[in-house]
Amino acid sequence: MTQVQTKPSTALNDIPQLREHVTLGRSGLRVSPLCLGAMTFGTEWGIGVDEATSVKVIDRYLELGGNFIDTANGYNKGHSEAILGSHLTGVPSKRDRIVLATKWMSNLFRNDPNGGGGHRKAIIDSVDQSLRRLKTDYIDLLWMHFWDKWTPIEETMRTLDDLVRSGKVRYIGFSDTPAWVCAQAQMIAQFRAWSPLIALQIEYSLLERTVEADLIAMAQELGMGVTPWSPLKGGILTGKYTRSSTPDGVRYKADSKHLNDMTYRIIDELTAIAARHTTQQGQATPAHVALAWVRRRAGVASTIIGARTPAQLEANLASLEVSLSAQDMASLDELSEPTLPFPHMFLGFAKDAIQNGATVNGSPSEVWVNSPADDDDRW
Repeated sequence: MTQVQTKPSTALNDIPQLREHVTLGRSGLRVSPLCLGAMTFGTEWGIGVDEATSVKVIDRYLELGGNFIDTANGYNKGHSEAILGSHLTGVPSKRDRIVLATKWMSNLFRNDPNGGGGHRKAIIDSVDQSLRRLKTDYIDLLWMHFWDKWTPIEETMRTLDDLVRSGKVRYIGFSDTPAWVCAQAQMIAQFRAWSPLIALQIEYSLLERTVEADLIAMAQELGMGVTPWSPLKGGILTGKYTRSSTPDGVRYKADSKHLNDMTYRIIDELTAIAARHTTQQGQATPAHVALAWVRRRAGVASTIIGARTPAQLEANLASLEVSLSAQDMASLDELSEPTLPFPHMFLGFAKDAIQNGATVNGSPSEVWVNSPADDDDRW
């Protein structure tokens, strides 16, 4: 039976790694390696916490050196933004020192076709509403929450550029959008000299690696820093799920399709690796290792973590103290290797036909068996 490490109650004294800032994408914007996600600020969705607890989480994150907070207009019917606005406005230095990100796209007005979407009216109205809730004059990073297929991407990008030029928005990014749409938007912005996308927010974890097919590679090539959400796959990778003990409840019903032998083998390996690492709080946990794995992935800039309590926040932040070895990474990579869509698997086989035994940029190849044995054997 897999033994799951429990989190000690020892509070973090300091976490210098949280202040090892990274620039986000092809920009000079400095952000913390772990971003505080604010989806649980507010109780309207039934999964969050009240304002007093949310404020404690915010202050603890800032106290330990974090500077990047992510919310959305739709989180808890707008209450998440309102909590942040009420708290941060009271102390201007807090607002000035953080990178405050929010998203537009969710329609908060029933039966209003223009209440959400990627068109000019929805974007401008939503930004103005977010600014009122956040009680600020500007948004540091504005995300398109998800793709609106009914709006031409040119209209979206022109409107976003107008918002940047107006000073209401400082930087822009896309979330949960197909790679081809992101690439189209970035190329249009480059051609028109409009504000570029600097970041891409996508689901990414040991149990969600299909983004490596196109989204991650696209982001790296086109200058977008990746900010993964759900790096613990809704709690599955925390270690609370085992072959012999699976919690009941709504989350179990939603995640049951992921509770298979591959998942349990990954959890077993996370537990084994955690046993070889420690943090200020004591023994490392599977969650620490899962977060450390995501941070090490190519293209990742800042990983979004959620927390309902200061203790849960500290437990997640302690993952910054876990440094995985090449062997640790390799074992987790192998166990979680995804099946990628065409043509990615095919291109893996095609490498031998391209390189024919040569090593290029550190990537070796086998001799292509269908090639001529020597120069004289060619037509």
